[in-house]
Amino acid sequence: MLVTGKKILDKANKHGYAVGAFNINNLEILQAVLRTAEKLNSPVILQTSEGAIQYAGLDTLFSMLKHEASRAKIPCAIHLDHGRTMDTIKKCIAIGYTSVMYDGSHLPLEKNIRETKKVVQLAHKKGISVEAELGTIGGAEDAISSREITLTDPQAALKFVQQTGCDSLAIAIGTSHGAYKFQGIGNLDIGRLKVIKEALKMPLVLHGASGVPDFVVKKAEQFGAQLGHPEGVPDEQIARAVANGINKINTDTDLRLAFTAAIREQLAMRPHEFDPRKLLAPARDLMQQVVEHRIALFGSKGKA
Repeated sequence: MLVTGKKILDKANKHGYAVGAFNINNLEILQAVLRTAEKLNSPVILQTSEGAIQYAGLDTLFSMLKHEASRAKIPCAIHLDHGRTMDTIKKCIAIGYTSVMYDGSHLPLEKNIRETKKVVQLAHKKGISVEAELGTIGGAEDAISSREITLTDPQAALKFVQQTGCDSLAIAIGTSHGAYKFQGIGNLDIGRLKVIKEALKMPLVLHGASGVPDFVVKKAEQFGAQLGHPEGVPDEQIARAVANGINKINTDTDLRLAFTAAIREQLAMRPHEFDPRKLLAPARDLMQQVVEHRIALFGSKGKA
């Protein structure tokens, strides 16, 4: 069933778990996410970046998401991830997204507040939820990149939420976009998270939190990938973040790694195969393993 992001995240906030927000680029990723969420009876957020929209086309991508989400037996939100252009945000609101993110994290605080408030006013008129972001997390994903990490200031966060009226807030506590998050083991600022949660008492979002599973990386490298030294957020750190107030966790890199690892394996092991369905189905299966682990880790299993 198709619902707003607010409906999903308010429940998660009330009961102390997080919901997976998985970036969708094609049919196989969508199937992997929805099949697993239904298997585990978990709510789920299906999100698309501006890069995914440019790749697949807004009408095509949304039609696929809406069709599958509407048929699902679990609560599903369709969410715009890292919306930076007002044109894209307006198009997503008009076409029927149930949640949008405005990412003004690169702007000075006062301008971020002004621009986020504009999006909130537009979206709330249509009953659409709004996620905003304060602080920068570094790394790169699609067109979103930042060299610097600016951790979210709790007092600024309170002012930001009070003045914008956003429904959820993405905060920076030490994560980073992409597969190369840390030099060594990551260490999230859980103390900062606790202070922000106590002040805001609202759904908080963690970006740049993919785990970069070791078994997926090894499979990819076994069949020719040259990934260097990727490093994700350890499961223990994710669990602590959820226990202390994170309610939405984005996952993109893990899906990309699983997809390409399985494709590499199929091409190497079945050199005479040219049916794309037989190459893509194993990629979908491996992504399902990743999604299942993430949903269990986030605590949303059985919460639909």
